[in-house]
Amino acid sequence: MRRTTVLRTAVSAGLLVSAATVGLTQAAAADAPLTTPTASRAPASSALLSAMQRDLGLTEKQATTRLSQETTARAVERTARTRAGSSYGGSWFDVKSGRLVVALTKPAARDAVESTGARVTLVKHSERQLDATMKRLDSLDAPAGVSSWHVDPRSSAVVVNVVSPHKDDNDVRAFVAQARKAGPVTVRQTGSAPSTFAAGTVGGDPYYTGNVRCSIGFSVYGGFVTAGHCGQAGAGVSGWDHSYIGNFQGSSFPDNDYAWVNVGSGWWTVPVVLGWGTVSDQLVRGSGEAPIGASICRSGSTSHWHCGNVLAKNETVNYSQGAVHQMTKTSVCAEPGDSGGSFISGDQAQGVTSGGWGNCSSGGETWYQPINEILNRYGLTLHTA
Repeated sequence: MRRTTVLRTAVSAGLLVSAATVGLTQAAAADAPLTTPTASRAPASSALLSAMQRDLGLTEKQATTRLSQETTARAVERTARTRAGSSYGGSWFDVKSGRLVVALTKPAARDAVESTGARVTLVKHSERQLDATMKRLDSLDAPAGVSSWHVDPRSSAVVVNVVSPHKDDNDVRAFVAQARKAGPVTVRQTGSAPSTFAAGTVGGDPYYTGNVRCSIGFSVYGGFVTAGHCGQAGAGVSGWDHSYIGNFQGSSFPDNDYAWVNVGSGWWTVPVVLGWGTVSDQLVRGSGEAPIGASICRSGSTSHWHCGNVLAKNETVNYSQGAVHQMTKTSVCAEPGDSGGSFISGDQAQGVTSGGWGNCSSGGETWYQPINEILNRYGLTLHTA
């Protein structure tokens, strides 16, 4: 690959730091600590702050304050979960108070949890009970009229999302009846059925496999992670200029929606989420998991930067190709070609774009596969700044 091509790749495809210098076989330790932002550095680039202002209706000061509060909430969540013990019912970030809220089934742990700085609310069901209900629902065959289901700590129930036009279908009613027998379940309606965001070959700054265009997620040492529905293990991958990058080394879809691609032939990796020429790039400094309610932004090769909020975790999404488990749902829009792209909160990697419904003109919802699950599955190390 010519030097000019390499420089173009650095800006447009997010692949940098010579493979010869990073150790391609280096694996992540299962218990490696996550990096989080420190008070001495900016919470995000001006690009991310601008996107939050545009999509969340915030001022620059409000966006900066919120990112700082969410960083604190991430740290509090780990300690609060431990102190809650078996009464832990989940947690979420409350935008109005700027604090983490922790659900408890028993008041005995209230003082210990509140001492972390979190607020406490009492609920009927523990996270363990809700996860057991999720497991029972995951064993059922869902019709197309049921779009997804997830644990919702705020309602202390498993929420089953039904596509509005199909809410009275016999097979949907039968599924809902079975779901209610599985445990605490509530039913909500959604606008349309989910679909993945892969696309046929079109222009832009993508990567390609066959005639499918997708987006790079995050650099890891030796390659990058992306969505599993974009290609099967062994499939060849080319960059924006159609020069060879590498191959899918592992891929899972459905059940999961993640994959990783090795990088070679003059391509590199860098810890950067791209602004695609419209905003500046964002450095990646870790993979601390954002709580429900936190702000989050996404970068993809079609719709570029967009922001929203984390709506739910541990959601099973019922695509036409089959169910995908343990996804995170957001209010961020996406469009065909954005599949595999980066979800980031502040400077912390969150996951790779899977699918959703709607678009960036009319709005919608999008799911991502959490990054730490992908790293652990393949023994990869996130490339951080």
